[in-house]
Amino acid sequence: MADTGNRLRKLLESPNFDPQSYVKQLSQQSDGDRDLQEHRQKIQTLADETAQNLKKNVYKNYRQFIETAKEISYLESEMYQLSHILTEQKSIMESITQSLLSTDKDETAKEMLTAFPKETEEVKQRTLTTLLEKVEGCKNIMETPGRYLVYNGDLLEYDVDNMSQIQKVHAFLMNDCLLIATWLANRRGAVKYKYNALYDLESFAVVNVKDNPPMKDMFKILMFPDSRIFKAENSKIKKEWLEILEETKKNKVAKEKHKKEEEVPTSPVRQEVSTNPFDDDEPLDSEELVDLSPEWIQELPEDLDVCIAQRDFEGAVDLLDKLNEYLKEQPVSPRVKELRGKVDERVRQLTEVLVFELSPDRSLRGGPKATRRAVSQLIRLGQSTKACELFLKNRAAAVQTAIRQLRIEGATLLYIQKLCNIFFTSLLETAKEFETDFAGNTGCYSAFVVWSRSVMKMFVDAFSKQVFDSKESLSTAAECVKFASEHCKQLSEIGLDLTFILQSLLVKDIRAALQSQKDIIIEATRHRNSEEMWRRMNLMTPEALAKLKDEMRSCGIGSFDQYTGEDCWVNLSYTIVAFTKQMMAFLEEGLKLYFPELHMVFLESLREIILVAVQHVDYSLRCEQETEKKAFILQNASFLHETVLPVVERRFEEGVGKPAKQLQDLRKSSRPVRVNPDSTMSVV
Repeated sequence: MADTGNRLRKLLESPNFDPQSYVKQLSQQSDGDRDLQEHRQKIQTLADETAQNLKKNVYKNYRQFIETAKEISYLESEMYQLSHILTEQKSIMESITQSLLSTDKDETAKEMLTAFPKETEEVKQRTLTTLLEKVEGCKNIMETPGRYLVYNGDLLEYDVDNMSQIQKVHAFLMNDCLLIATWLANRRGAVKYKYNALYDLESFAVVNVKDNPPMKDMFKILMFPDSRIFKAENSKIKKEWLEILEETKKNKVAKEKHKKEEEVPTSPVRQEVSTNPFDDDEPLDSEELVDLSPEWIQELPEDLDVCIAQRDFEGAVDLLDKLNEYLKEQPVSPRVKELRGKVDERVRQLTEVLVFELSPDRSLRGGPKATRRAVSQLIRLGQSTKACELFLKNRAAAVQTAIRQLRIEGATLLYIQKLCNIFFTSLLETAKEFETDFAGNTGCYSAFVVWSRSVMKMFVDAFSKQVFDSKESLSTAAECVKFASEHCKQLSEIGLDLTFILQSLLVKDIRAALQSQKDIIIEATRHRNSEEMWRRMNLMTPEALAKLKDEMRSCGIGSFDQYTGEDCWVNLSYTIVAFTKQMMAFLEEGLKLYFPELHMVFLESLREIILVAVQHVDYSLRCEQETEKKAFILQNASFLHETVLPVVERRFEEGVGKPAKQLQDLRKSSRPVRVNPDSTMSVV
């Protein structure tokens, strides 16, 4: 038999196997239907073995699947870090190249200014005046003394989102600002352009846009939180714009630095020391006490713009910490206030970028750890409350997305297992990450508890929709609730107990399910009672009798053997046996669903179900006239009161932890009593 199975396996696994020719050959060789049935059985056995081996291999390699997924996640984060490092290296190399080029240009410019200093500036101012006469709405631009034209030219502006062309503009770069003017469709005399925007050189950063055909020769101007993209006529003009913009910005910073150094007196006048002990000391000028001349302070606003543009959030916050440490004990002066105003604007821009990083609109892949970078920098900026709120919103969106993407299986229990694994694993990871990120902010923990309740409600909505709204059986609902409760208890390892919240959200649906199942059992019992003939059960085969004994034993009724007769007879009515099995199944399922809020509902349901059977037995005893049938009815009543009901009371007390007084009173009030053998028998 084994050799035949191996030959069949090799035949089916061969690469040249043709099902049609194989079936045709098999039909010709078989003698009849029996051979085909045997061959079908062999193929079915082989299919079962293959499925079993496949399951074993899946379970065997399950841990490897998990470890591989973790490694892929780690590799993704490392690739992101590597990309960030390469971007930084590229920017450093570009800055070195730009600095070398600007050094050569500075030397050439100094030589030209030395030869023709006055003429060059006057020519530039006259040129700027001439050009601005063609721009509508910019008469006040030349009121600033010392302003002159550095570079100008036509550009095309593109939309940042969809990269579609917006309009044609003309840009005027001056020594301290950048003017953007749009072309007029209907020209009026010499006026060709219309004023659009004016940007201070310190208020924006210039970023090169990598060529990606058909998008070529573009560069971006970042004015956080906004940005604009312009396209030059060719790569040469684009390079000129980038170089001249960078050079003009540096010249402006250097000029302001030199101007401030000239304002600081090199040899302060020594004040006369008064010998009068009652004279107050004159306070020193705060301008003299604060030294803002270091190069890193002068370039701080621009360095912050670069860090924000390159997404170097840690570097930006490090610069802010360095500045705060430097100015911590310095007196407040107008120059410090001015610097603070520029820095505060960058802090606002940095905060907006970090907030966008944590927004649910961003990619939710990577788990809670993916948010750590933005959260930690917001906390360093003193925005721990906002960081907490955004972190929890981000994780709530991730949980909701995971639940929505979960495929609804045909088997409810399988779907609930997947739902619980996804939800509680995500909740556990979020709690651990929250504890790591906000370890020093204990005031945020209350927000996490509130958030946990809200996402638990989200979970219960999906749970109830699949389990209770689809009218699943009570046994399936009990298994699902038990599975969810076990997962909920696992959260106690991190000090988070959500069992009470889960129960409070499920109590309404469970109460309705218990009452619905109670009504079904009562209706079925009444239907069987209406057809009751009070006859012994004949199970026909020993196997059926053994199966019934096992069912009763599993229900907790160990003394059922005394109610079995010779052959396959049972000295009980079919109605009482069916009621017992249905009653004990309801009891076990109800205990799986039980929690204190459901005590009275569960107890009253048991009492109503038992009362239907008790009243039926009582009525039958009162109405039956035959002595032999009365004896059989009394035997069933004895089984019900002396065997089944004590088991129900004991099992209820074991599961709940306290006795059911209502069930005890019901059993005592309806206990059957035997009168004389010749007299009538009844249930009191």
